[in-house]
Amino acid sequence: MMIRARIGLLLTGEGLVHRAMRGSALTIISFGGIQAIRLASNLILTRLLFPDVFGLMTLIMVVIQGLNNFSDVGITPAILQSKRGDDRTFLDTAFTMQAFRGVMLWLGCCVLAVPAAQFYDVPELVWFLPISGLTAVIFGFMPTKVETANRHLRMGRLTVVELATAAVTTFLTVVLAAILGSAWALVIGLIMGAIIKVVMVHMLMAGPANKLRWDRDCAAELISFGKWILPSTVVGFVISQGDKAVLARLLTLSELGIYNIAFFLASFPLMLGIAVISRVMIPIYRSAAEDQGSTQQNRVRLMRAALTGSFLLLLALLAIFGQDVVEFLYDDRYREAGTFVRLIALASIPTLIGLTYDQAALAAGDSRGFFWVTLVRAVLFLSLFTIGAWQAGIPGALAGQALAAILAFPMLVRLARRHGVWDVWHDLGFGLAGIALAAVLL
Repeated sequence: MMIRARIGLLLTGEGLVHRAMRGSALTIISFGGIQAIRLASNLILTRLLFPDVFGLMTLIMVVIQGLNNFSDVGITPAILQSKRGDDRTFLDTAFTMQAFRGVMLWLGCCVLAVPAAQFYDVPELVWFLPISGLTAVIFGFMPTKVETANRHLRMGRLTVVELATAAVTTFLTVVLAAILGSAWALVIGLIMGAIIKVVMVHMLMAGPANKLRWDRDCAAELISFGKWILPSTVVGFVISQGDKAVLARLLTLSELGIYNIAFFLASFPLMLGIAVISRVMIPIYRSAAEDQGSTQQNRVRLMRAALTGSFLLLLALLAIFGQDVVEFLYDDRYREAGTFVRLIALASIPTLIGLTYDQAALAAGDSRGFFWVTLVRAVLFLSLFTIGAWQAGIPGALAGQALAAILAFPMLVRLARRHGVWDVWHDLGFGLAGIALAAVLL
């Protein structure tokens, strides 16, 4: 009876811990479900399309993601941490800024189409980039209902919307691939997926609809917070997409497509960790700052350890069985991806260990501190990844990635100490576990 009561409290309780645990579970279900759908789609599409198509789409997404990062003013974290995050005027102003940004992103895709096609020697980008960039306009009209759900850790409907969107989009993309047999299937599927998600969020998520509205005070707060988020996401692009941008100059489209298949599989734990932590930790840190009691601090510490341990276990499993997974799922054209899965998983461990700390800075409104840490990580990553790639190909590049994360760690610890969230035993324990895993497998 006691166990049943505790489970019932977990499912229905309104305390911070209960909502955080439900939010984490729902985020894992959503992200895991979406990745499972993407994997199923990937397996089907790799049999309908050639590796160079995936290399082309990788290039397209690098450019689109780059533009997205170069114009991100931090609307989502601003809503999550602001005291006015539930005010309709504040939300409508954020929505208006987001819509304007979407249009500017699409114009950026149009402007960069020809230079990108010439730089990477891929003429198809001249047409694919402007059309793919329409997704930025569509997502610009995404209702702020998503941020409101994240702010209050109420993610039930959002999970349903995300899974339904992924399933419908995947089905349509597979049908298009069977009919068209070219990269156009993936581009059209990308646009249709954006439309489906915006419509479903508008229709199914709770809360009033947004309207175009501009309030000077709200805009000033958003811009003040975002003035450090913007450069943070600019350098964050280097961390998230720099590997593909560098390798695209060294590999053929087919080789880049194979690398991207490996990255899709091996980066799952780290991407899941980012998804969970970015949604859950800001509200948790915000509430913990208001309640400095030892009980609350211990709960935060235990939750951080549980998250890191869970994602490290997933990385370990991929590092051990990555080759077997690739050989089981894909045909011989993608066999080489198995080696890369192991290396990418191992290279991700140093980043995973410090993943929760920078969210404490955002929760406290310290976007400046967040920027400087991100800048140091980006400079080290781009430098060492590029040097490694030129000297020893993909294995050297991934070794450079891991070394960059290790060298940037003291800066991350400094930020964590400033906001009172550093946990030396957490870092030491999981760091030793990561070293042992790498030593055994390498």
